[in-house]
Amino acid sequence: MKKILVVDDSLSVARQLEKIINESGEFRCVGHAKNGAEAIKMNHTENPDIICMDMNMPGMDGLTALRSLVVLDKDVKVVMVTSLGGVGDKFTEALRLGAKNVISKPFEPAGVLQILRDL
Repeated sequence: MKKILVVDDSLSVARQLEKIINESGEFRCVGHAKNGAEAIKMNHTENPDIICMDMNMPGMDGLTALRSLVVLDKDVKVVMVTSLGGVGDKFTEALRLGAKNVISKPFEPAGVLQILRDL
């Protein structure tokens, strides 16, 4: 069972994503970080297979954390999580920086799980 770290400053969004992950039977959520700095620490302590990380968070945002994660661990698998509105440039930048894919809010469970399976 692949381990997933959820990174989102919104507890309600994180819980929705954790529910989809844990109910799949294929993946297990190993933790929840509230910002990019916590994600970097938890990547080291929890050693997740995949990180689902929000792009917009206070403190350290997702793109900044992605830059650091890729430098610290060249094999890291990060999927960015974002709202649909106005993210074209950030979407492209995330993929350029090393994100494997992007999950859009609101979540479509089958789509989320397919993205995770494809990694």
